[in-house]
Amino acid sequence: MQSELIPVFQKYWQDQDLFIAVEQLQGEVFRELEARRTLRFQLQGKSYFIKIHRGVGWFEIIENLLRFRLPVLGARNEYQAIRRLEELNIDTMTICGYAQQGLNPASQKSFIITEDLVNTISLEDFCESWDENTPDFRLKQVLIKKLANISRVMHNNGINHRDYYICHFLLALPLPAHEQLNEDSVKVSLIDLHRAQLRAAATPARWRIKDIASLYFSAMNTGLTQRDLFRFMTIYQGSSLRHTLRSEFWQQVSRRADKLMDRKQRKGDSI
Repeated sequence: MQSELIPVFQKYWQDQDLFIAVEQLQGEVFRELEARRTLRFQLQGKSYFIKIHRGVGWFEIIENLLRFRLPVLGARNEYQAIRRLEELNIDTMTICGYAQQGLNPASQKSFIITEDLVNTISLEDFCESWDENTPDFRLKQVLIKKLANISRVMHNNGINHRDYYICHFLLALPLPAHEQLNEDSVKVSLIDLHRAQLRAAATPARWRIKDIASLYFSAMNTGLTQRDLFRFMTIYQGSSLRHTLRSEFWQQVSRRADKLMDRKQRKGDSI
C-alpha cells in the first residue's frame, strides 16, 4: 500500500486500517456513488474534503475504452495533477492525505484528502449577476488575465482539465482594496482535477479546444464583452490580436461552445 498523510492524520489513524477508517468518516456528503464518495468532514476544528475511490469494476473500464475514453481509476490521477499544478505555481487544493491499495485496476482502492478552501466563492456564483450588474472593471480584467494565464501555463505544460468550467475556480475572499487589485493579490484556485490528463509534451489542440470551449460556455451568461474575449484570447495565445483572430483555433472553440449551449438549452442540462 502507498500512503502519504500529514501528521494530524498519522496520529489520528495510528495503528488503524486506513481504508476502514476513512469509510467511517462522518460529514457533509457531496457525492455518493457505488465507486466513489465525496464528503467534507471536521477534525480538530479544521475542515477537509475527502474523495474515496472504491474501484470502478471491469465493466466501466471496458465501456470507457470502447468509447475511446481513459477511465478514472482512483485518486492517483487527482493527486498527480495537484502536484503538477503546484510545480507550475498554479493555485489549487492542498493535499493532506493520499493512499492507494491493490494492483487490480478494477478493484483498486484509494483516497485523497485536501484542505477545505474556506472563505472562497466559485467564479460561477461570483459572476452570476455580472450580466445585470456591471462588475468592477479592474477586477474583471484581473480575473480574465488570471484565467487566461492559468489556461496557457497548464496547456503548455501538458495538462488539460476535462471539466474546465468557471464553477471549478474558487476565488479567495475577502478581495483586496480596489487600488491593490492585481494578478498577485487576487487568488483563484483550480479544483476538481480527478479527470485531468497529464503528459510530458504540450496539450494537443483537440484537448485545448475542449477545455477552452467549456470555459467559454460556462461564462457566456456573465456579460462578457467582445473586448473581454479578445483580452483572454491574446493572453492565452501570447500573440497580437491580429494574429490571434486569424487562428482557426478560436473558430473551433466558438463552434464547440455554441454546441454546448445549444445542448444545455435543448435538454435543460446544468453545467
